[in-house]
Amino acid sequence: MAAPDLEQLYVHESVDSVIPEGAFVEAFSDLSIPVELVGDGREYDQRDGVVTYAPREEFLDAGWVHCARAGYDAFDTEAYAETDTPLTNSSGIHGATVGEVAVGCMLSLARMLHVYRDNQNETHWYTPEYDRPFTVENERLCVLGLGTIGEGIATRADGLGMEVVGVRRSDEPVPGVSEVYDPDELHEAISDARFVAITLPHTPETDGLLSTPEFEAMRDDAYLVNVARGPIVDEEALVAAIEDGEIAGAALDVFETEPLPEESPLWDMEDVIVMPHKGSATNRYHLDIADLVKENVERYRSGEELRNRVA
Repeated sequence: MAAPDLEQLYVHESVDSVIPEGAFVEAFSDLSIPVELVGDGREYDQRDGVVTYAPREEFLDAGWVHCARAGYDAFDTEAYAETDTPLTNSSGIHGATVGEVAVGCMLSLARMLHVYRDNQNETHWYTPEYDRPFTVENERLCVLGLGTIGEGIATRADGLGMEVVGVRRSDEPVPGVSEVYDPDELHEAISDARFVAITLPHTPETDGLLSTPEFEAMRDDAYLVNVARGPIVDEEALVAAIEDGEIAGAALDVFETEPLPEESPLWDMEDVIVMPHKGSATNRYHLDIADLVKENVERYRSGEELRNRVA
């Protein structure tokens, strides 16, 4: 149980990687404890809470640490468990933001909006082949992972008239999802989908989850949408699958190496949309994270269970 004596909240400067640090600190103006922006080298104790984007060894001495992103794989959860330092993350707030990006990508791939923009940049009045553009209505989407982001994609896709199925361990019904497959049924789940969207966390079990056998199982007119983590997809196998016509293309917000290296073939593929890992980026992202942190400050001080505790 968390101790009730949290007296100070520190915001580490690394949050500036994703949100404006000044505006983020200002978002805590109504908090019941002082808030200070800090860099490296500070010492912490059990009376301190820390919000950070990047891990630092000294954070293990704090009373509680919040990771200002959903993915916490950069943090040594075993070390946090050993020191009994609660670690929380920012999951649960990306359903709308990332859901919109994923659905926007599917619409772009279907209606060729990205291709038209590419040709606009060349002042070329482009006319596609008649049978290339299609509507997403009545097309099947398979969502791998049905947490907050997966459900956010599913409900929006369902609203566009898509047939949505999903893959996850629990068979509990999800709004907008007509059928839920077990992870052991992955190939069956993706075999008839026009779009396959990945929203899974990166774990040893999901590392390289989609590779040559999975792309061979997909339709040759299917598209992959990855808004989760790059290493879940075998990038070399993905490139080969697109080049060989095993699948039609992809929309990728995450990659094995970020930024995506200049020499990557993905940059030059017409039916691949490359995004700079900004699926959650909106002008109020700092407020969404701040609301979650403020809730946990009060939970910590009252001795309640912390929301999104991961270690």
